[in-house]
Amino acid sequence: MFLNTKHSHRQIQPYYRLAHLCMVTSLHDGMNLVAKEFVSARKDAQGALILSCFTGASHELSDALVVNPYDTEELAGAIWRALEMDPAERMARMQRMRATVEANNIYRWAANLIGELCDIRVSAQAAPPACSIVAEAASAEVL
Repeated sequence: MFLNTKHSHRQIQPYYRLAHLCMVTSLHDGMNLVAKEFVSARKDAQGALILSCFTGASHELSDALVVNPYDTEELAGAIWRALEMDPAERMARMQRMRATVEANNIYRWAANLIGELCDIRVSAQAAPPACSIVAEAASAEVL
């Protein structure tokens, strides 16, 4: 169903919960939150997720069925597989994706970002300035 309007979270949740599958077939990185919202909404651990290989979420949600959206045969095969998947496999995949989404929340992202910034600062202080390296190399050549 295509609804060409802005939707609130409350309006979208029932669709996520009822859908047999969710397809995010972006041609470049995007729509990652849609994929994660679908996974978060599936408390029953049902439903299958099909992701474009161009989305960032495809690297994080490795239990999704990852496709090249330009390959119509592959996309059709993923839709068939999602609809025909053994319920136990579908549930196991969704449970793993839900655990990933729960673990990789905004707090984890912020902590990782701050940690990486601290690493940059420490490594910048530990390395000698580029000018002194050039000067040392030049003086070594003179000797």
